[in-house]
Amino acid sequence: MSDHTADSRRTYIGRINKAMDYIDQNIDQPLMLCDIASSAHFSPFHFHRIFSALTGETVNNYLKRIRIEKAASLLINNPDLSISEIALKCGFSSNPVFCRTFRDFYAESAQQFRKRYTSVNLNIGPAISKNHQSDGKNRQSFGEGAIYLCTVSNINDQEMQKNIQVKEMPVLNLVYCRHTGAFDKIGGAYEKLLKWAGPRGLLSNPFLKTVTVYHDDPKVTVIEKLRQSACITVEDDVKVSGEFGKLTVPAGKYAVGRFEIGVDGFERAWNDMCRWFVDSGYQPGEGCSYELYHNDHRQHPEHKFILDLCIPVTRL
Repeated sequence: MSDHTADSRRTYIGRINKAMDYIDQNIDQPLMLCDIASSAHFSPFHFHRIFSALTGETVNNYLKRIRIEKAASLLINNPDLSISEIALKCGFSSNPVFCRTFRDFYAESAQQFRKRYTSVNLNIGPAISKNHQSDGKNRQSFGEGAIYLCTVSNINDQEMQKNIQVKEMPVLNLVYCRHTGAFDKIGGAYEKLLKWAGPRGLLSNPFLKTVTVYHDDPKVTVIEKLRQSACITVEDDVKVSGEFGKLTVPAGKYAVGRFEIGVDGFERAWNDMCRWFVDSGYQPGEGCSYELYHNDHRQHPEHKFILDLCIPVTRL
């Protein structure tokens, strides 16, 4: 691939990322194709084709999937929200439209879905386990894959309890490179980001942190379509281009777990976060979960990551 071709592809990927960010930020509103296209600086005619070519989904199918998956996550994680409230939060024009679309996607009603998940599992954030299943007869039309469940067990782990606290976390101003797919493949996005950031002097900041932001809930989004952002913190406004974008994670109340783990410890760490919620008096709130890294694991004597796992919370 020539440098010109590579630059062109990066530009297109970056503009599609802007469209996805626009959808995330306005998911509770009616979204028109012309407005989504405008956010990415495309005409609607060309945008529809370019979006499909780069993502493998039409704009309409993507928007429908994102709305339904957000609704499914709210059904599981926010039991005090009514189905009608969830429908509005996810941008559906009416409760009947939502219920019909949800049943088409998951092959069961929203009420049945909520009852089945909340009666068996506590499911939070990107918690990975070996338990998996395909959910819904018609999900294959949106892409088939595993749904990762965190089951409740060993919740009286005193050492784990000491490592997790509810804290007010500050706003994070980030520059990102987007990754879609398996969690353990995000290293490629970090390599691109750091290679881009170095010559711009962004890595010399003594307060620099790297952050992985999770945009989708792996309980309801197939792994091939899970979106994660490889990020670095920035203090000043930074000009971005191509596949590099700007992202703000708002300040707020988070469950924060401090861990020192190897590559094979992430599954256990996220499952520990899941189990903590049972006796905490909190439930997951709206917003993105993220991993905040405090070291370069390559310089650790045992090549371990020192990090905080952060999940937005509200009181039960």
